[in-house]
Amino acid sequence: MMASLPEEFTHGEQRFQSLEKCSTENRERQSIACDLYGTLVRSRASFPYFMLVAFEAGSVLRAIILLLSSPVAWFIYHCISESACIKLLIFVTFVGLRVKEIETCARTVLPRFYTSDLHWETWRVFSSFGKRYVITGSPRVMVEHFAKEYLGADEVICTEIEVSSGGRATGFVRPPGVLLSMDKRNALKAACDGKDAPDVGVGDRKHDHPFLTYCKEGYVVPADSGCQSAAPNGRLAKSIVFHDGRLVQCPSPLCSLLMLIWLPIGFVLAIIRIVVGTLLGKMRMSWLFYAYNLLGVRIRVKGTPPTQANSGDPKLGLLFICTHRTLLDPIILSIALGRPVTAVTYSISRLSEFLSPIKTVALTRRRDADAAMIRKLLQEGDLVMCPEGTTCREPFLLRFSALFAELSDQIVPVAMKNAMSLFHGTTVTGWKGMDPFFFFMNPSPLYEVTFLNQLPQELTCSAGKNSYEVANHIQRVLGGVLGFECTNLTRRDKYRILAGTDGSVETTIPKLP
Repeated sequence: MMASLPEEFTHGEQRFQSLEKCSTENRERQSIACDLYGTLVRSRASFPYFMLVAFEAGSVLRAIILLLSSPVAWFIYHCISESACIKLLIFVTFVGLRVKEIETCARTVLPRFYTSDLHWETWRVFSSFGKRYVITGSPRVMVEHFAKEYLGADEVICTEIEVSSGGRATGFVRPPGVLLSMDKRNALKAACDGKDAPDVGVGDRKHDHPFLTYCKEGYVVPADSGCQSAAPNGRLAKSIVFHDGRLVQCPSPLCSLLMLIWLPIGFVLAIIRIVVGTLLGKMRMSWLFYAYNLLGVRIRVKGTPPTQANSGDPKLGLLFICTHRTLLDPIILSIALGRPVTAVTYSISRLSEFLSPIKTVALTRRRDADAAMIRKLLQEGDLVMCPEGTTCREPFLLRFSALFAELSDQIVPVAMKNAMSLFHGTTVTGWKGMDPFFFFMNPSPLYEVTFLNQLPQELTCSAGKNSYEVANHIQRVLGGVLGFECTNLTRRDKYRILAGTDGSVETTIPKLP
């Protein structure tokens, strides 16, 4: 049970009430100024978000240096000042990094972690106002995208970092420095440009009291309210469907320490798992199920794996239509079946092709050529396709390409679902050749394969259905089995949002420095 909350918080003669006392009725034409950490975001610690930037936009070495500096930052915070602590974190995280790389991380990685830690009660109040200010001591380059795109903020008042003429962060901050205490008040006053002060201000501690006194009403989020659940993703100004980055968990200091200790161990384990998979898979696919279980890779099979088509042309193989979670989907499907199945792919790295224990054939994205190639492959045996065209980490299904429905009536839908504890096995901005390694670097990754019944003949194109109807039906069926939401988003949408490209991927192995 949550402890009783104090009714009021005092700053001099000014009294601030607990946030739960703030009315949200008829606030559409009013304004609100809200702090970020400990207020909109439940955690008061900004270290995990600096670690995300250091690891994702920087390197493992930078992440190690940041972790080693965390005890110093803790000492400075408690014995000197919070401002000096944040300056240290900014310097270690940003110095020498290209600002574009930081911005990419802030756009593709940080929003998912901010959203997962969003304070539901604060968001309920914040979202009820028409004009919204977010004010924080963190650098603008880290928080502005999330605040504007997902929280609907009109103004973001942040610490500004110095940038060199070459577009790299110097590691220092621009005047007036880190926004804390009176600096927050002055920056908010300047943002209001001499007009009326915000109707409501919300903060969580003494550093926020000066800017709260500037607002017409001031409310404080008590420290022990952080146990409340995070705001639901669907209720934000914008839902998170696509995100990038390798880390699964928010890297607190302890989590970062364990992750960095595990990293070399996990890499060796990944090599062992991949080598075993490549060698055994080429010998006898059924052995891989037991080998992977011994090596900690859990594969759960639901439904009855089909051995042959229920009807149709016996000369054609089965066409397995899978949801797409990682590059390993076709391999895991083959393991569940106990026999190798050819996979059609798009723009995978040559390293992945070399290591694959099953046959892979690249699509050209030319409809006629791809259709002819798929027909030929079906005449040779069973085939697996992922009509989403790209992976999606969240519980959403992207729009299914309808080409497959025109090429076969012997369709078996397969629902793929996985779980990783440390590292994501997919990437947009990184090198895709490392995707299998990162998946297998997880201590005990899980893959769940659910075989559905073969699509009835009356629901295929040969019964008069058009290919789009067939594709949409299969998408809905698989979404229902997995509990995922079906969308009209495509591969092009994903890469446009995360990388600003059309989704074309370099297939050659990059040169090592």
